[in-house]
Amino acid sequence: MLEIRNLHAAVEGKEILRGVNLTIGDGEVHVLMGPNGSGKSTLSNVLVGHPKYEVTEGSVTFNGKDLLALSPEDRSHEGIFMSFQAPIEIPGVSMTNFMRAAVNAKRAYYGQEPLAATEFLKLLREKRKLVGLDAHFMSRGVNEGFSGGERKRNEIFQMAVLEPTFSILDETDSGLDVDALRIVADGFNQLRTAKTSAMVITHYQRMLDYLRPDFVHVLVDGRIVKNGTAQLGYDIEEKGFDWIKDEIAQ
Repeated sequence: MLEIRNLHAAVEGKEILRGVNLTIGDGEVHVLMGPNGSGKSTLSNVLVGHPKYEVTEGSVTFNGKDLLALSPEDRSHEGIFMSFQAPIEIPGVSMTNFMRAAVNAKRAYYGQEPLAATEFLKLLREKRKLVGLDAHFMSRGVNEGFSGGERKRNEIFQMAVLEPTFSILDETDSGLDVDALRIVADGFNQLRTAKTSAMVITHYQRMLDYLRPDFVHVLVDGRIVKNGTAQLGYDIEEKGFDWIKDEIAQ
């Protein structure tokens, strides 16, 4: 599904990614861990096409297409979704109208007619149940007045509606209590199929417990320096990152 080769990227002239290589297959969940400032969020933003980030070398192929040649909008329509670490408010734009615009923009990209109102509202009802969002949230501004947990659940709700094939969860567990984390993780797990994949950025072992990832990767100083199974994540929880840095230095 996703092939990243020798990816270098900079922000305001400062190189952050220094040769990332990563392959993610259909149906796989990959967890990305690493110290603060190692480039995890930079990689996420590069993949979704944030204009602040400049790719200086390397390639990214997504389902056979040159991802870096696509606009951020087209990357979304092609099936890439990102759940942000700190979702923003969009006052004055209701969740219903926001999601209607997103769904119909994707349908237009594939030459389809806008979804009928009755079908659209039915879709929203079905997907809200996955993450425990009440109906009254649909008439409120996007994330306006939402708690931290509600914002994260709203991100998974949006993912459920848009049905991406590749999802990026950038520290979705940050700031969540145990109950909210379980709801978010359960919603995500219900959306997993043999055709969908994800890259999850986290610092915490508890996310590994809920998501049961296929692979764990450690990013240090802009490079993936260690790969493993979920056990690698548990080792990091117990020992931190210093032992990995020591291995690199040897």
